[in-house]
Amino acid sequence: MSLRLSVLDQSPIRKGGTPAEAVRDTLELAQLCDRLGYHRYWLAEHHSSEALAGSTPEVLITRVAGLTERMRIGSGGVMLPHYSAFKVAENFRMLETLFPGRIDVGIGRAPGSDQHTMRILADGKPNWSDADKYPYQVRDLVAWLHDALPLNHEGTGIVAQPSGETAPDVWLLGSSDDSAALAAHFGLPFCFAHFINPDGGDGVTRAYRAHFKPSSLHAKPMPLMAISVLCAETDEEADLLSRSREVWAMRLRTLGNPGPVPSVEEALEAAKQPGAERWLPALRRRSVVGSPKTVRAGLERHAAAYEVDEIMAVTICYDFEKRKRSYELLAEEFGLSSSSSPPIGGEAG
Repeated sequence: MSLRLSVLDQSPIRKGGTPAEAVRDTLELAQLCDRLGYHRYWLAEHHSSEALAGSTPEVLITRVAGLTERMRIGSGGVMLPHYSAFKVAENFRMLETLFPGRIDVGIGRAPGSDQHTMRILADGKPNWSDADKYPYQVRDLVAWLHDALPLNHEGTGIVAQPSGETAPDVWLLGSSDDSAALAAHFGLPFCFAHFINPDGGDGVTRAYRAHFKPSSLHAKPMPLMAISVLCAETDEEADLLSRSREVWAMRLRTLGNPGPVPSVEEALEAAKQPGAERWLPALRRRSVVGSPKTVRAGLERHAAAYEVDEIMAVTICYDFEKRKRSYELLAEEFGLSSSSSPPIGGEAG
């Protein structure tokens, strides 16, 4: 099976590290993945988090795109209900102008924060309490990106500048069937977050494909799935390294605020605590962990179940060098093209 591999980077903060270091790690990892031949590199949005430093993907995209040549760079995603669809369109029209043909705008409706932070972000606006508003935001974002508002729209005559001949691809992101149904309705690409919800994503993706309505932008469905991946030299090493992320995820679900990503040693001690034996096996289901051959088999199995030809890998571990090595081993196992290949949209110079 021929698979495209992409990256979702949440800019994780390791215990003892700083948010600034996490952002620097993102820049270094993006350059590495560009050289290795990954197809996309998406930046996540989380707010007021002690574990994840990426709060403004639209800003970070500018720096990452400027440091890379080949990958498509995008948001994974912008949490649209926090914002004006028009302003998001302006941000991404500017990004498309700076990096034509390389920008994706992935959007979601999750808050990316706790309830208190969500209220502060909303600043009194009712977006999150109005469940019916999101589909109209999606419609308006696509329309403003392509200067194609309906004639009777209240924003008719307003242009998201800088306008141009190309526009970023809009992806709907989700871990349930709601966003998949919207993506199918609007004829947009869809990415299922298996690393958040490991149950039923293959069925959701099949339903998206079955109900997809061809649009002026996309004649066929474009499904993608994102999954946690940790690849090491051996299954045993990968299992050990994965404990940091799994314990962090367990704390997220049991404590609400998990703090920074713990070391392997701290995670192994935490795994001995009462109740951990119920959480950790369940959290492993969100992941593919192991040696290169083990990970390849796992990813190909998920690709077949989801019927996708591209998988986005989310890799979190305490040691940044091990995190980079995971992407290197994955690229080697799948035979990704090296930086000797031409960049997207042009020839190598």
